[in-house]
Amino acid sequence: MTSQQVSNDSSSSDPKHLAGVEPQGSVVHAPIVLSFNDMIRPLLGCVNKLRHLNSMQEDIKLPSIFKLGHLNIMQDGIQLPTIVVIGDQSSGNETKVYLEYNGKSIPTDEFHVAEAIILATNEIAGHGKGISNIPITLIVKKNGVPDLTMVDLPGIPTVPVHGNSTDTSEQISKIVMKYITPEESIIVNVLSATVDFSTCECFKMSKKVDKTGERTLVVVTKVDRAPEGLLEKVTTNDMNVGLGYVCVKNRIANESYEEALSEEARLFETHALLSKMDKSMVSTPVLAHKLMQIQANIISKCFLDIEKKINDKLAVNVAALNELPQHSGSVAEALATFTRIQSLAIECL
Repeated sequence: MTSQQVSNDSSSSDPKHLAGVEPQGSVVHAPIVLSFNDMIRPLLGCVNKLRHLNSMQEDIKLPSIFKLGHLNIMQDGIQLPTIVVIGDQSSGNETKVYLEYNGKSIPTDEFHVAEAIILATNEIAGHGKGISNIPITLIVKKNGVPDLTMVDLPGIPTVPVHGNSTDTSEQISKIVMKYITPEESIIVNVLSATVDFSTCECFKMSKKVDKTGERTLVVVTKVDRAPEGLLEKVTTNDMNVGLGYVCVKNRIANESYEEALSEEARLFETHALLSKMDKSMVSTPVLAHKLMQIQANIISKCFLDIEKKINDKLAVNVAALNELPQHSGSVAEALATFTRIQSLAIECL
């Protein structure tokens, strides 16, 4: 998870939504960064070392977070390519933003990244209603930003849209399933408080690969628009969500990060219905901290399995190495080895 993520909410078109930085350039200490520094930097350092060792090519799976959303056709356009958001630390104060796709590296900045993503999407999937499984990698290098990864998966359409191909849902479902199927994946279902949870397609898909719900977290957005009955929805847990629910208020356009947090806190403190919710289930800081805890826990568990797989592969390779002829330290040893191999070859004939 990263504090610089591409969101599906109404403010996602605002580039400032992508970072905890005000337009003037002053750094805002986002709660997700604070949680990151306190909890899982050592764990992620180990994960990064494993990535550099190309362990994934050896069929050793590393944990990731995947954001799975329910697509509201009336409000959102279909997000065609998968967007992979990666933050990395930079030694300087300058923010560097790049988009990488199809072998290209396109420089942009944090205030124009939304437009750059749209241009990249159009180039990959076309200007119509096309769909592509080619990922757009957004690399953010900024001092103080955690080197974390989140995959923002396409929204899942539930009703046909004019201009879309007839198999749009099937194509998107294949993309989604590719990322959420591995057991190392953490699935974040993002739902609006205005919808019926039981009918959301993203719930159905996550249940296919996570029947017990042990690696699924639900984030409920737009809570100020539909507060009635929300408390019952998230406390009864009819959907069997193992990692629980977190409710947040969306940041609106032209609202600073600090203003959004302040308004959200005020809402959950003073609203007649929302104030009754347990404080461990509401607010963006709680969500940030919860994601850190979840990722730290799953990484710790994965390390035990990763260590076993590495040791198993090491044992196999060492055994294969021991079966090879010993290294010859001199010409005489090499000649003796050659003679022995030659004799064996003659015997085989």
